[in-house]
Amino acid sequence: PQLPHGRMPLPSFWKVVEDSLQQSGAQLRAFCQAFETVTPSPGAQPLTPAEERKVLSLVSKHGPDKLYQVTSNISGSKDLDLTLLRGQIVALLQSADTKGNTSRWLVDAGGPRGFVPAAKLRPY
Repeated sequence: PQLPHGRMPLPSFWKVVEDSLQQSGAQLRAFCQAFETVTPSPGAQPLTPAEERKVLSLVSKHGPDKLYQVTSNISGSKDLDLTLLRGQIVALLQSADTKGNTSRWLVDAGGPRGFVPAAKLRPY
């Protein structure tokens, strides 16, 4: 089986190869850029403008080191529990509940305050 460009003079052949490689490279770069804009890095979900404003107010009230992101949906079952969605940002107020239980943390969710399982929070 002969290559389609087998009878070409060598410099022309290499030009064809180079052009097709450049084209493939450009397509690959375009694909990578498109992929990065569509899929945010794992866990870091893009915030809506409303969420961004909430985060800024939490930072100004509590400081950036107190911010945590909810890692999975939380449905509060007790009176003072919060119901939060994965990706929401909260500020830590106390790393224990009123009885001193450190697996339930008191957080400010940018308005409502209440308890959430500490295991479902990670530093933001």
